[in-house]
Order: sequence, then structure tokens, then C-alpha cells
Amino acid sequence: MRTVVERAVTIFERDLGCSVELASPGFKDPRDAFDAIVALESDLAGMRALADRLGERMTPSLRAFLSHPWTAEDFTGAVLVRKAVTNTMWKFMRQYDLLLTPTLAVPPFAAESSGPLEIDGREVRDGDWSPFTFPMNLTGQPAATVPAGWTTEGLPIGLQIVGPHLGDEKVLRASAAFEAASPWADQWPTVC
Repeated sequence: MRTVVERAVTIFERDLGCSVELASPGFKDPRDAFDAIVALESDLAGMRALADRLGERMTPSLRAFLSHPWTAEDFTGAVLVRKAVTNTMWKFMRQYDLLLTPTLAVPPFAAESSGPLEIDGREVRDGDWSPFTFPMNLTGQPAATVPAGWTTEGLPIGLQIVGPHLGDEKVLRASAAFEAASPWADQWPTVC
């Protein structure tokens, strides 16, 4: 993952004339707040009824999410975290045109899996395979994913291109420029 994404970032610098530097917005992991926002904006009663009907056919992580005893404080705290992370991203993006990240922290995994429980030798929570995408959903940052390369098994690895608030056009232009500099249309993963 690192090697493929680093190569993709090099294309921005070498082939597209961008000045690239290692930087991080610097916010703490907002995963718990994101989960609470998802619960807040979902039909919990309907989803819980569906979980009761489906039972074991629903993934354990989704059943655990739906059985969590959400409180008003969980929701109001999550809204405050979302505002803080959004403000941090706004300040960060005033310094940069784009933020480039991996799309996921791991290569593609089986569709019936909830994802790995270990990444890079470290035990992780369910869903920790997507630490780069959900904060952009939380803050409303415009973002796109483009194919950056392939695993040794021929599975795609994505590069996430993030822009400033309302910077959709910038993200789409950068995505098109990257895809022109690193074409991939002739390469498709093997379908099993």
C-alpha cells in the first residue's frame, strides 16, 4: 500500500509539476463521533427491527452498532467533534491545494468480510481499514478516489484526492490529470 501510494504521489510531483510535502491535518481519531453521527442520521428503530428479523445474517459489527445504547450526549458530543474536525480541516486546507492519502489502509479484502482485525501487525477495531475516507465524509470535504496501482495479486489500490471546502472542481481536475499521467483503463482485476 505504502509503495503504491508513494509512487502515485511522486507522479503529482514529477509529472504534474506539483510541490508535495508530508503534512497532516492533526486532528484526533474522530471514529467514535462518526459512528454516533451515522446513528443519529439513521433510522435506528427501523434498522433495529431489521436486525431482529435478520438475526445472524447481519454482520456482528452492524448488530453491535445497532444494539449500542446511544444517548443524547453521544449525539451532541459527536456534533461538537464534527464541528472541531471540520474547523481543523478548513484551517489545514487554507495552506494546501490538495491532500493526498491512500483510499484504504489495506488492500482489498473479500466482500463477505467485515475487514481485517489486524493492520501492519497491530490489532484494530472493525472498520479501521478506512481511516482516510470517513473523516472526509464527516467534514464534507470534496474527495475522489482514483486507481493508484495494483497489489501483487492484481487487486486495485486507490489514491484519495481531497480538496478544500467547495473545491469539487479542483478535485475533479486533479483526478483527471493524475489518470492521464497514470492511465489504468487497460488493467482490470481478475473477476473470480
